[in-house]
Amino acid sequence: MHIVSFYDRSELIEATVGTLRHALIEEIILVTLAHVIFLMHFRSILVVTLPLPLAVLCSFLLMHYTHVTSNVMSLAGIAIAIGVLVDAGIVVTENAFRHLEGVDTRDRGTVLETVLRATTLVGRPTFFSMAIIVLAFVPVFALTGQEGKLFHPLAFAKTFAMASATAIALTLTPILCTLLLRGTFHSEDHNPVMRFLQRLYRPALSWALDHRRITMGLALALLAGAVVLASGIGSEFMPPLNEGDIMFMPIADASIALPQNTEYAKRQDEVLNHFPEVAYVAAKVARAETSTDPAGLNMTETIVHLKPRDQWRPGMTLPKLKSEMDRAVSLPGVANIWTQPIINRIDMLTTGIRSEIGVKVFGADLTVLEGTARDIADVVGTVKGASDVYPEQVTGGLYLDIRPNREAAARYGIDVGAIQEVIETAIGEHNITTTIEGRRRFPVRVRYAPQYRRDPIDLSNVLVTGATGAQIPLGQVADIRQVSGPAAINSENGLLEVSVLLNARGRDPGSVITDAEKAIRAKIKMPPGYYYSWSGQFENEVRARKRLQIVMPVAVGVIYILLFLTYRSFSEAAHVLLAVPFALTGGLYLLWLLGYNFSVAVWVGFIALFGTAVQTTVVMVIYLEEAVARKKTEHGTLTIAVLREAVMQGALLRLRPKLMTVSTVVAGLLPIFWSNRVGSEVIRPLATPVLGGMLSSLAHVLIVTPIIFLWLRERELRRGRSVDHPDLVDLAQ
Repeated sequence: MHIVSFYDRSELIEATVGTLRHALIEEIILVTLAHVIFLMHFRSILVVTLPLPLAVLCSFLLMHYTHVTSNVMSLAGIAIAIGVLVDAGIVVTENAFRHLEGVDTRDRGTVLETVLRATTLVGRPTFFSMAIIVLAFVPVFALTGQEGKLFHPLAFAKTFAMASATAIALTLTPILCTLLLRGTFHSEDHNPVMRFLQRLYRPALSWALDHRRITMGLALALLAGAVVLASGIGSEFMPPLNEGDIMFMPIADASIALPQNTEYAKRQDEVLNHFPEVAYVAAKVARAETSTDPAGLNMTETIVHLKPRDQWRPGMTLPKLKSEMDRAVSLPGVANIWTQPIINRIDMLTTGIRSEIGVKVFGADLTVLEGTARDIADVVGTVKGASDVYPEQVTGGLYLDIRPNREAAARYGIDVGAIQEVIETAIGEHNITTTIEGRRRFPVRVRYAPQYRRDPIDLSNVLVTGATGAQIPLGQVADIRQVSGPAAINSENGLLEVSVLLNARGRDPGSVITDAEKAIRAKIKMPPGYYYSWSGQFENEVRARKRLQIVMPVAVGVIYILLFLTYRSFSEAAHVLLAVPFALTGGLYLLWLLGYNFSVAVWVGFIALFGTAVQTTVVMVIYLEEAVARKKTEHGTLTIAVLREAVMQGALLRLRPKLMTVSTVVAGLLPIFWSNRVGSEVIRPLATPVLGGMLSSLAHVLIVTPIIFLWLRERELRRGRSVDHPDLVDLAQ
């Protein structure tokens, strides 16, 4: 005899962690290749790339001491931050690289002084911009409930990685620059890639500065288009994770006998085992021997373990496989629910619903509740995308009802108490004594043998002693009959509750709920004192959305105040914050193109994008302010033409670090998108806003930001005010 486990979650855990581990390795390789393209200087590439694994290792060290486990979400936090982790190092290294052009690197004193000056120039804005990224992620820490448990590890891991990368960029990176930056340094013009990109960017920026209204109109049109597309994107709590196993839950009539339900399970298991994609099937009929399992005799939980995807039939997908299985195992009077083991347990523990979506009907009468639930199920079943619709059966349980006949009992001189005592002894159990074995005590109970209590006829022959000592059959002094009653009684918030279970198939849950809500309001009239509410994962989605609607404006307000304290100008701070909606534009377009729904994972992705977009705009404004200050020093005074030239020069100086930042972010996210490993379907929607938003942020920072900056400075120049900001100049110096 040997024991074989039929369900093991360690396989899923190892597979998902392996997916992210593999993606991290690919990301580091691609990020390194991106640096090769833009720097074309081997030692400079080492300076930027070496701190990357150190930052990841430091984040793991901090995770260890703060007891944050290594799981799919914490690793995802590091994965989506890979591109941003090197951003601080890129800014420091690229600035040192540019200042060392034309410097004799054999003079180590001069190199040390030059690197120190270059690092000081960008050190404070780098630290400030990284602090904005960390601050923008605070709303994720404010999530509660299931979504908080999911994304807190991600938020901690990303924050630890960002803090480590910033510390390394401002301490270790300058040291590496002094040690590794040797040999001949060529300007950007000697890099064929940068030479080509500058030839594209220079005339594009010049045209945009000359046609500002047209450029801003195009940017606003893209933003408006993204808003229109966003209104048609569906919603869900979380992208479904393919666990590799299916949980099949057939629910029979509440009055079914255990042997009959067991026979149903055997027949269905046999059918499922014949599918070539199935490795094995294991069913649990009714409840397990544990107090935490509320399943009734009519419920079955079947684990369908699937083979690896490469052993499936060509063209077979998981939704298609579920549809085929559902048709194959359908039985009259049995409702089928298809889900997955882990999410099913989570849903049942958090909401009490065994399916993805549920409608809870509340009231005072079980019969009215059951009828209303059936009416709601009929209406919901007509909604597109609603599948596995099942109203819980309240009645249908069979009970043996024994009512003492007082008149008949009185004729024999038998009181009701004697009849009830016989019923207790015959059907139930009667404690007669207690046995003591050492320190343990056990009650000794007696009751009639099974053959004397098998059915109502046998029970009617149970004898009751009368007043004269005569033995009277129980059937002559009591009415014995089988009656129908509730199989289970659920209550919530002091009211009785009956649920309608359903899943969304082929459509997002948010749209299914919206259409179902309209249909219910139009066709169902709730009895007085009765009401319904949506449950399941929808509850988590609503809670997370309400939480973020409160926390996000607070975070934006705090960042705006920080920007105002930096720029001493409301318009300048608002100018930097404009990067957020334009960055969201690319994220929304890519989300729509890939067919993903809005979910908590997508919202977290947009939050991550929010900080990065503000950070890149802050650095661009620093470069522009530095260029304006330099031109003012050269010319003594500024004119519109000189101001425009300064903006052109500052934007061109920011071209390479900005392109390196975007390319490293894109290169860091690409392994997530081309991966088909377990867990990638959850991480891709999380990374989509970051990828699309960085691409649109590239256009915004390189084109729109210089336009708005030039507009603001021209207005100040016409008003006779100084166009350089001492605070920003100090920040850069």
